[in-house]
Amino acid sequence: MPQLLLELFSEEIPARMQGNAARDLERMARDGLGKAGLISEGLKAFAGPRRLTLVVEGLPIAQPDVHDELKGPKVGAPDQAMDGFLRKTGLTREQLVERDGVYFAVIQKTGRPTSEIIAELVEQIVRSFPWPKSMTWGHGKLRWVRPLKRILCVFNREIVPLNIDGIVAGDLSEGHRFMAEKRVFRARDFTEYEDALMGHFVVLDVEERKARILEGARTLCFARGLELVEDEGLLEEVAGLAEWPTPILGDMAPAFLDLPPEVIRTSMRTHQKYFAVRRPGEAGLAPHFLVVANIQAADGGKEIALGNAKVLSSRLSDARFFWSEDVKDGFEPWLEKLNGVTFHAKLGTMAERVERIVALAREIAPLVGADPDKAAEAARLAKADLASQMVGEFPELQGIMGGYYAREFGLDAEIADAIRDHYRPQGPGDAVPTAPLSVAVALADKLDTLVGFFAIDEKPTGSKDPYALRRAALGVIRTVLENKARVPMTGVLADSLFGLVYNRGRIFSVSWQFEDTGIATTGIGSSADLMSSQAKGLFRESDGFESAAPSAIVGDLLNFFADRLKVALKDQGKRGDLVDAVFAPIDGKADDDLVRIVSRVEALTTFLATEDGTNLLQGYKRAANILKAEEKKGPLPTGEPSRVAAPAEEGALFDALAALGPKLDAALAAEDFTGAMTALAALRAPVDAFFVGVLVNSDVAAERDNRLRLLQQVQAAMGRVADFSLVTG
Repeated sequence: MPQLLLELFSEEIPARMQGNAARDLERMARDGLGKAGLISEGLKAFAGPRRLTLVVEGLPIAQPDVHDELKGPKVGAPDQAMDGFLRKTGLTREQLVERDGVYFAVIQKTGRPTSEIIAELVEQIVRSFPWPKSMTWGHGKLRWVRPLKRILCVFNREIVPLNIDGIVAGDLSEGHRFMAEKRVFRARDFTEYEDALMGHFVVLDVEERKARILEGARTLCFARGLELVEDEGLLEEVAGLAEWPTPILGDMAPAFLDLPPEVIRTSMRTHQKYFAVRRPGEAGLAPHFLVVANIQAADGGKEIALGNAKVLSSRLSDARFFWSEDVKDGFEPWLEKLNGVTFHAKLGTMAERVERIVALAREIAPLVGADPDKAAEAARLAKADLASQMVGEFPELQGIMGGYYAREFGLDAEIADAIRDHYRPQGPGDAVPTAPLSVAVALADKLDTLVGFFAIDEKPTGSKDPYALRRAALGVIRTVLENKARVPMTGVLADSLFGLVYNRGRIFSVSWQFEDTGIATTGIGSSADLMSSQAKGLFRESDGFESAAPSAIVGDLLNFFADRLKVALKDQGKRGDLVDAVFAPIDGKADDDLVRIVSRVEALTTFLATEDGTNLLQGYKRAANILKAEEKKGPLPTGEPSRVAAPAEEGALFDALAALGPKLDAALAAEDFTGAMTALAALRAPVDAFFVGVLVNSDVAAERDNRLRLLQQVQAAMGRVADFSLVTG
């Protein structure tokens, strides 16, 4: 079957854009061909430093012919109906076919040649390609990530006639900029193209480029008794920078190893795109680096290694200067500088944010087993390194450098670790802090961020999350769950919110009394100060600092955490509806203990996987449906049901509910949710028997009312564990 080969050759494409560009090219081509009725046997896109390539196998030579019939008006229909049908079909009245008193339009359409469709599709792709950033050049209006130089477009070994703003498609491409003797070559199919690229020192597939980098780097390291410090993100980037990637091992001055290893690696990675190396079994770095060149040098890369070593030495000399200057200053001058650093126009300076984190860390500390005074001190110093010269040069090292400086200044090791770890986890692959002091400060930092931006109504919307609030919430969830920290989320969120009002009130003269809000706090510090406010009000000031009621803000945050928890549990194979069922209020109060919620979800998951659980759920839904239907007729009966002798099934359900109460009380008090589910399982048989042997809607009012009271008790007993009405299935 015929093959399509397309190459869009340009000046350098940023490495960070290449992966998405290949996916976008593949998607746009598949969608466009599909809309034209052209189904391929296979389609694959490639991206590299200077080219996007697409190969499509097994396309037909032309679109299939179309034979279609459209049913029209009846014979004798009004002219208006006929005219509309003729406009729709593009036919005349004489071209219609009459059958059984109805007009039909018979449409015959010959399929277009595939090459014509490809030409239109390629132009559409080029003109509408979704680059994050693009540019125009020369006198044209064509936009591309960098100036587009060539288009190779061949179908069935024939050039596709195509001209986009003066760029005429052909069968020519270019090899390596420096290594190929004759840079331009001709290709009429993918095999010729890929072989020619390799012969012209270009590796087309990014996965092959990555494999060559790793294999070459490991070989060089092994020969010197070293091992590569692997970095998937850096590997992805350098594979997008070199068409003919050639690893080279270089040396750096051993004296630089007295700098923190994170400084060395960041300088290598961020500024120079070097890999770090170490000796096997050793934690620190070795005085070497690995650079990926884009040429295969005649001297084996010695000159390249020397040149890169000089650049690295210059960078590390700057880092050493920053370190020496920073240790002269210390934390207090940096903290003073934070007064002049704006965190957010509506949330104050970084110094004010530090005050809030200090207050919240002190309140969280007892909940996670940390010392409140140490937590407050660690929180006070956690952001100080933002004003250091080292973090100014390497923002990625915030927190990490604070930990190093704390040790350098002789501070408590626990405090130094808390400063270092308080940003963690920064992503799904990052470990959570585990030391109690680190947990307290990390939670306070993230909760202050969440509360602050929710209070000023800067919540995530759709795919937009400029302040990374979803990541912060998942960080809180992971930290709490992996440490099994029993943190009442409603209370700490309210305390954080009250602390924000108190903190910002100094500037905005806010007064806000939190009476009758329905919010329970942990009752420490900031909230107590706020309760003495003189008047009711909101965040409101002439510059637009405004917010909703505190209960609404905390409620929105709890819902946000519920959504994030569902995402986290879904990744573990848990069902979102079970999270909803557990998060739902019981007796008017929602559970806000994430550890307990997950335990309940796990117990509910296990229970519903059993036959008893499945059948009891159906019994619950049947009871709920009956109660809902009866409630539409009038108020449901109140009070307790009575024990009756007949029918036996009614008495048996009464006895089962009576026996269930104490068992459920004990299990829930002990947070034994598996035991609670086991106790509920005892209802399965009597509920099943009740629905089989008892007519709920009896003609005798007293009987009907008693049976409805029993069903209400079944619903209430199961509702103490979860809201089963939210469980699907």
